[in-house]
Amino acid sequence: MKLSNVKAKVFLVEDHPLTRKGLIGAIGTQDDLEVCGEAEGWREALTMIGSLRPDIVVLDLNLKDGSGWEFIKLAETCGVTVPILVLSVCDEEVYAERMLRLGAKGYLMKDTPVGGMLEAIRKVLSGHIAVSNEVSSHLILSATRANGKTGAASELDTLSDRELQVFELLRRGFGTSEIAEQIGVNYKTVSTYKARLMTKMGVRTTPDLMALFKKLEFPASSNL
Repeated sequence: MKLSNVKAKVFLVEDHPLTRKGLIGAIGTQDDLEVCGEAEGWREALTMIGSLRPDIVVLDLNLKDGSGWEFIKLAETCGVTVPILVLSVCDEEVYAERMLRLGAKGYLMKDTPVGGMLEAIRKVLSGHIAVSNEVSSHLILSATRANGKTGAASELDTLSDRELQVFELLRRGFGTSEIAEQIGVNYKTVSTYKARLMTKMGVRTTPDLMALFKKLEFPASSNL
């Protein structure tokens, strides 16, 4: 923990100016926290963090230069060992456990009240995992049952990290070429991921996937 007279440095990776401004304003009113830097994309963030040495990174998953997934996967390789708190519109029941397995120390939805976000930042800074009560219950259930899941939720669990990432980008309306650019692979590779996830999800066409998104009640907007 930080000494009471030393502010913990928070680095924001968020591509929506209004959201970033709101977070800066909220953090700026705290006696124990301060924003030391901000970036719109994960590539920019990786180049800045080394010199700024933040104590925590608050990361959006949906970024203009790709996905926050890439930041989490590459952070340690690039020598970034700062704890990461993910702040996203992506369904927490589907993505939170996956992000924690990748190395994030917390996962919150963007509609979490400001007080909850600040509490989560402090919790991660204290060395703990920060998730909602719903996710905490889900993780406990996952740990105590072997094969109790059925249906679409179980099928989502079978997707690899990359397949789930493609699934999310398709949900957001990206085409195959756009997804290839977003995640840094070629068109053929994305097509392969897409074919695999469709097989696992038991659908044959992209419209079938879109219908599945509605069935699972994923959030329709990623513009927060």
